[in-house]
Amino acid sequence: MKFSEMPYQRPDLEQLKAKQAELNQRLKDAKSYEEAKAVFLEDQENGKVLQTLYTLASVRHSIDTRDEFYNGEELFWNSAVPELDEYSQQWTLALLASPFRKDFEAEYGELLFKNAEIQLKCFSPEIIPELQQENDLTQEYEKLLASAQIPFEGKIYTLSQLTPFKTDPDDAKRLAAWKAEGQWYKDNQAKLDEIYDKLVKLRDKMGKKLGYEGYTTLGYYRMNRNCYDKNDVEKFRSAVVNYLVPVADSIYKEQAKRLGKEYPMSFADNALEFRSGNPRPVGTPDDILAQGKKFYDELSPETGEFFRFMLENEMLDVLSTEGKQAGGYCTELPLYETPFIFANFNGTQGDVEVVTHEAGHAFAAWLNRKRVPMSYSLPTMEACEVHSMSMEFMAWPWAEGFFGDDARKFRYSHLSAALTFIPYGTMVDHFQHEMYAHPEFTPAQRHKCWKELLGVYMPWVKLDGEIPFYSDGEGWQRQHHIYSSPFYYIDYCLAQTVSLQFWALLQKDRKEAWEKYMAYTKQGGSHEFTKLLENAGLESPFGEECLKGVCEAAAKWLNEYDMTGIV
Repeated sequence: MKFSEMPYQRPDLEQLKAKQAELNQRLKDAKSYEEAKAVFLEDQENGKVLQTLYTLASVRHSIDTRDEFYNGEELFWNSAVPELDEYSQQWTLALLASPFRKDFEAEYGELLFKNAEIQLKCFSPEIIPELQQENDLTQEYEKLLASAQIPFEGKIYTLSQLTPFKTDPDDAKRLAAWKAEGQWYKDNQAKLDEIYDKLVKLRDKMGKKLGYEGYTTLGYYRMNRNCYDKNDVEKFRSAVVNYLVPVADSIYKEQAKRLGKEYPMSFADNALEFRSGNPRPVGTPDDILAQGKKFYDELSPETGEFFRFMLENEMLDVLSTEGKQAGGYCTELPLYETPFIFANFNGTQGDVEVVTHEAGHAFAAWLNRKRVPMSYSLPTMEACEVHSMSMEFMAWPWAEGFFGDDARKFRYSHLSAALTFIPYGTMVDHFQHEMYAHPEFTPAQRHKCWKELLGVYMPWVKLDGEIPFYSDGEGWQRQHHIYSSPFYYIDYCLAQTVSLQFWALLQKDRKEAWEKYMAYTKQGGSHEFTKLLENAGLESPFGEECLKGVCEAAAKWLNEYDMTGIV
């Protein structure tokens, strides 16, 4: 079924509660494993319907945040989901207490119960009001960003539409674009400060209500971290500072030489990798999608079938339009056994990354769409990001079709960006740990903390106040995840480290690289992150030697890359 044809009607909340309560009781009353399993499978089907309705409303709202109907549906779900969580918790308790637990484990694995135990640590009916407020505040932030109307060169742009000008080869135009965007954030900073302050205090309150020191422990449970903890993340951050920051710093020093700029550079100059301009895709959005189809058709039979399905059923919404939520994501519509990709094409390199990155997520979801239980269709988020970031590297042989004459430039840019991203992403994680360790911080103290961390993780940026907001050390407020998905961002960094293993293998043996990718991806979420890696013959990013090794290999490749003709 095509996306536009998928029906949506708001469900009756009381009926949903009654249905879940009935399933909960039937699971408790089951007299045999066969009976318990039948209730379990019925709950799975019920969950598919519920998640699909919720996702339809959410996606259609993000496509046009001005749509009053779906704005109302978003508000409904913001309130309804926390109330339904109470009934979901009762289901989890019944499942954990089932006398047929060993039978369930024998058929579906122990991870089902390990994750269930973590879920219990995330919720109590006592925090329903806070969860509802959290949803509303996150939506307020998203709507604020989607409403941006930024004057630039006599026209008005959204944040996404302004993005191409931020990498314009013309120094004056590029700087003006950064200043225009920074000024919009500066003009709205009071509201951004207010929303975040409320979110931090609200989450801290939830953590304490559940018996934790604050939010951090709860945040890790909400991310379903089932095979590593805060100490492992701290060790990874330390390795990033030791091994990756010096490599990233050298990349920006070389960039400053190419551009003829003094090091450290401004945010605007750091954004321009080549004096002739950053790599840009060739053709229209339709051309990019057509090249995506060619890439997936030629990559493997499975990817070809997947991407044709996505195109034929309107499962990609990629044009940047008025009122559209910023950013991009991949989600699932389990009732129809399909993923969905949301994005904002804007004529930059990021358009191609939608076709590789977000479609990497979608391919993994599509490959595991029939898994039971439904929670095994995808793993935890850091494991999911391996699917997407590694798929980006798989597309290198098709770069000419995406970038034309800029293909050589793209390959250098893509690898260098993978290396320079990890320090930034790690800094986002470090910042969030500081924020939830100090919920009492004022807005000024938060900005001060971000500015200090920039000096540790991103010494290549000049903080001189020339660009409003950014060069004042306040740019964290543009990072959506800090508001909406606390502690998510380190997942990208862990995954990027794994994806660099795939990149290194691709340089030697593409067949083996694809076989390992499929071995990793076909597991869905049936194992913990570290076990998924082990089963596919990949190293864990928590081992210091892993990060050190991929840094050395990638830095050597960049240093030896033939830059003849690239300026």
